[in-house]
Amino acid sequence: MQRDLQKKIKEATYLTAEKAWSYRPILRYFYIQHERMREFLYPEEIYEHLQQFVEFQEYTMDMLHQDLDSLTKWGNIIATQEHRKARTIEEYKKKNFRYQCTPYTVEFERMMIQLEQLGDSFGGSLEKTRFERLYQVLEKIEQASGQSNEECAQLWNDVMVYFREITQNTSDYMAYIHSEKVIEKMKTEAFLVYKDRFTTYLRDFIIALQRTAMQIQDVLTELTTKRIATFLQQVMNHQQQAGRLEEDQKDVSTELMEKWQNLRGWFLGTTHGESEFERLQERTNEAIRRITRMVQRMSERHQQFRSRRRDYEHLATWFDGIETIEEAHRLSSVIFGVFHTRHLYGEQVPTDDMYVDIWDEAPMQHVTQPRTKQYKESTKAGAIIDRSVQIAEMRQLHLRQLEKERESIERYIKEGVISIKTLPVIEPHVRKLLLSWLGKAMVREDRIVKTEYGGRVRVMVEEERVVLRATDGSLEMPNVEYQFIDEEVMS
Repeated sequence: MQRDLQKKIKEATYLTAEKAWSYRPILRYFYIQHERMREFLYPEEIYEHLQQFVEFQEYTMDMLHQDLDSLTKWGNIIATQEHRKARTIEEYKKKNFRYQCTPYTVEFERMMIQLEQLGDSFGGSLEKTRFERLYQVLEKIEQASGQSNEECAQLWNDVMVYFREITQNTSDYMAYIHSEKVIEKMKTEAFLVYKDRFTTYLRDFIIALQRTAMQIQDVLTELTTKRIATFLQQVMNHQQQAGRLEEDQKDVSTELMEKWQNLRGWFLGTTHGESEFERLQERTNEAIRRITRMVQRMSERHQQFRSRRRDYEHLATWFDGIETIEEAHRLSSVIFGVFHTRHLYGEQVPTDDMYVDIWDEAPMQHVTQPRTKQYKESTKAGAIIDRSVQIAEMRQLHLRQLEKERESIERYIKEGVISIKTLPVIEPHVRKLLLSWLGKAMVREDRIVKTEYGGRVRVMVEEERVVLRATDGSLEMPNVEYQFIDEEVMS
């Protein structure tokens, strides 16, 4: 007896589960859309379909997500997470899925429909010739005029056959190369033998796909709804001649138009997102990148065990030719880097002035605390000290400093204007003040800023290049004129 005959088929659990009343309609909708060439569905459209029935009026979106999780766990559908639509970190962390029914589910539903009316791995392939043949048939449809109903029906059948082969084979093959079994095989050393052939196969498919798919998109764009409606009417007339009296004419017309829209959506995209053609390109490119990364990691793993003897012998020859120890130290610092480094960090912030240089600050003291769990910093109760006198002194010192800076800036004002090109050698704090006014003015449309002394200044930047000279250095910059609007404040 075969061992497969004794194992449980978990994919059939949904047929006898307690919530079969919701599982079966969901998977039936998956099967119907699969037959209409739609392989991937979003939870929103599944929920919209279920809300059409009275039995699902109290059915919520949370209940749908729970059912989809159960069906995914049983292997009835495959969940693919979407990342490309994420615009923020929160959206990236939130798991958004689209779903595809499995081959087992399709066969189960096909069997259930047959009963009402009276494995487990993907195969597939990336056949580039299918796209070329589909393009040739679509060209014939575009040029179809005056052809018989039978010829139109034959062209339609060819389109559906090639399109079904494309969708099924590509989706099955992508599911195959993304399966855990194949990923584990790619991590082994034996995969190195097949990696060139594997990547060549994927790369040739991408090249042929990009060349042919664009031609298909152009044809589909030219085939408007009005033009294709006439063609589909001839196809429907031919099907009626075949004696299918049980089918309603309206349903046949809708079925044909939905299949055509699915074909267009696969290559041109839908309102729910980008086209499956673009997804296929991205997934194929990602497969090539993943193979390249795995081969690179295996090469790096081999590199770790490679002998560095010749490298060290070459370095030893360099060191042997050096005459002084100082030169040897310099060569060692370039090759091996610094052996002993120290990173110093100070928590003290002595001043809030951003223009104070570090060598102008007073040195700080750092007390190292013992690295033991038992150590606790001793504390004692302290009294509230009146520091109003010190605060007043610091305030007076700050005001005197501002007054001193104001007096120094007033010396360079000529008729209410300071021009960079006419300035003599100035102090560093004057240069910092002028540049700060320039920075504030550049973010305003009127180029007017309010100074620290209560006045307003209009900053005018010219194209002429000048040199701003100060006691600590020179700065080349465009000529800037500072026009003081409130002259009485600065005088």
